[in-house]
Amino acid sequence: MSEKKLKFNSKTIHGGQQPDKAYGAVMPPIYQTSTYAQTTPGGHQGFEYSRSANPTRTALENSLASIENGTYGLAFASGLAAIDAVIKLLNPGDEVISTNDLYGGSYRLFKQVFEKFGIKFHFIGMQNTDTIAEYITEKTRLIWIETPTNPMMNVIDIKAVSALAKKHDILLAVDNTFATPYLQVPMDLGADIVMHSATKYLGGHSDVVVGALVVKDKELADKLYFIQNASGAVCGPMDSFLTLRGIKTLHVRMQRHCENGRAIAEYLANHPKIEKVYWPGFEDHPNHDIAKAQMNDFGGMISFIPKGSSYDDAIKIVEKLEVFTLAESLGGVESLAGHPASMTHASIPKVEREKSGVVDALIRLSVGIEDVADLIADLEQAIGV
Repeated sequence: MSEKKLKFNSKTIHGGQQPDKAYGAVMPPIYQTSTYAQTTPGGHQGFEYSRSANPTRTALENSLASIENGTYGLAFASGLAAIDAVIKLLNPGDEVISTNDLYGGSYRLFKQVFEKFGIKFHFIGMQNTDTIAEYITEKTRLIWIETPTNPMMNVIDIKAVSALAKKHDILLAVDNTFATPYLQVPMDLGADIVMHSATKYLGGHSDVVVGALVVKDKELADKLYFIQNASGAVCGPMDSFLTLRGIKTLHVRMQRHCENGRAIAEYLANHPKIEKVYWPGFEDHPNHDIAKAQMNDFGGMISFIPKGSSYDDAIKIVEKLEVFTLAESLGGVESLAGHPASMTHASIPKVEREKSGVVDALIRLSVGIEDVADLIADLEQAIGV
């Protein structure tokens, strides 16, 4: 069957894949090699040096392109390395419009690394697309969005932002880490670049650090491939293998993440000691209708604030959790809890953090695929009654 006709669940397993040419291995072997024999200068079988290309990484990159309905995939040493490559498309004097509620590492890269090279960043709320238009100038080259955002779960209308970007000939990049292509496919909604911290849901087992980009346009892909090779922030063959293996179970894992996420979100929303729960599946969540239209479900990422918005109460809760692990990251099979203000978003100044809602009492959950009764019982004993 033509790959274009495959449904998503089949693409995660077969998309962009073919048996290994050497012995017909069903899973791509781990080509743990730095270089490749040539019969004459330039006479090789498509691989010269593993920074430029490696068969295991190529298999992963083909899979990434397939599941995101793109044409070209690129795998990097981390999600931040992938973002770094995107910003290197720009020149001094260029401007970027970014959501103000974004991963702290992305903010740090933009503000503390690239801003000093003359690239200007505008961090704004993007729930209303008209707000973005107000910041567009003749120097705007890129719009950077996350949806749902990290950690406030704000939803941004990808299709509407894409129309705005195309009107002004601006690139649109979407960080699809939280949703994954199981829930939404930004390419189908008009995005030019899709980025993943594949460390998270794509890998899915908290055992690898990998980043990814997917594009459709060949000229754009060639520029990114050049940056990837020239800068050298590529992932190794073992990391490529582990991520590819993770992708093959993405669809079954995400189904359980979503089921558990819904149950946990509803439990927290009805808890007398919880003041506010942020989850796109609630009808009163900002832009819920957009989430319903552009997503297939609402995911396993949830943020909440204990009643009274007390920092001390939030810390006591995360310290008492036993099934949920207090740790950085998200998207693994195990449930994780985090305190964004002191962990994932500590690099964002407090004043800026709180403008977007990331207060000191906020707790973020990455709901895993354990038995949901155990997860609720763990929250029950940590929060109290």
